[in-house]
Amino acid sequence: MTNQNPAPLPGQPAHVFEAEAICVTSGANHGDPLGAPEACLQGDVYQLSRNAVPARLVLATGGAGQSVAAGSQIGAPGDAVALVARHVLMAPDGDTVDILIIEHEVSGRLYALPLSPIAPRTDYTLLESQRDPDAARLSDLICVAFCTGTLITLAGGEQRAIEALRPGDRVLTRDSGPQPLRFVGKASLRALGSAAPVVIAAGTLGNEGDLVVSPHHRIFLYRRGAQRLGDTSEILVQAKHLIDGESVWRREGGHVDYYSLVFDRHEIIYAEGIPCESLQVSEAMLHLMPEAMSESLRADFPGLRHRPHFGTEAGRAQFDAATRAALFKKRDRD
Repeated sequence: MTNQNPAPLPGQPAHVFEAEAICVTSGANHGDPLGAPEACLQGDVYQLSRNAVPARLVLATGGAGQSVAAGSQIGAPGDAVALVARHVLMAPDGDTVDILIIEHEVSGRLYALPLSPIAPRTDYTLLESQRDPDAARLSDLICVAFCTGTLITLAGGEQRAIEALRPGDRVLTRDSGPQPLRFVGKASLRALGSAAPVVIAAGTLGNEGDLVVSPHHRIFLYRRGAQRLGDTSEILVQAKHLIDGESVWRREGGHVDYYSLVFDRHEIIYAEGIPCESLQVSEAMLHLMPEAMSESLRADFPGLRHRPHFGTEAGRAQFDAATRAALFKKRDRD
């Protein structure tokens, strides 16, 4: 594959609600919408109106600032938008939802962008709020990657820290044997909310060291017979769905360096001995990953697109306490 000038990046689409559509239904600020952090109180319960209709907001992915791109239902191309707040709310099942508040600067209107799906007329309890979260780009908030220090198994069995890997290194894959690494991407983010890494403690899944990955990174699990979690013995599960607060947890605070590995195919590789996915390159993922990584991939590997791996993805509902207890290895206590 040869370098070429990348085509102009299309806008990154997102679906947003008017901030007024998410209001307090129980608490001190009853009736108030989700907005600036100083106007919100922890413990208040919010609901999305059953009549709320999401609008398409298309964000330009180039340039120093953030602005509206063509095809948006909000504003006009070139209008400036600002990320002014981040709220973390807890759903009834205990999962957390990050909601970003975006201001369309021309009109002054506020819009809510949930980073996970939210349902109308469902209680969401406010846990924390943050003003202007590190001026983060919206495209930096979803990343599928490993953290600094993760040991990756190479073709000959050697394990090497991910930050020391280079394109051309031959990595052991589960389905294709040794495969040359094509691209190593890096993004540095604040370890908050959706960007905070998930720690899978040493020994939990047979791993010798802690495996630290982004929340959306999928772990490959092979379970036969009575241990099967669905219709297939091979599944992929996002790291955040494994969280139990004891063997698997979120690590918030400070900054985190995320590394993504790309091959000619979407592969299952071994990180700290655990089979995990490599970055799956698709048009949707190119829109969501940090801008510098997206531009590099488009420039170095024009037209590269991966078919999804054969593993079936399992959701949070399949990982109740009993399932986690069956999956995780018990660790010796002091």
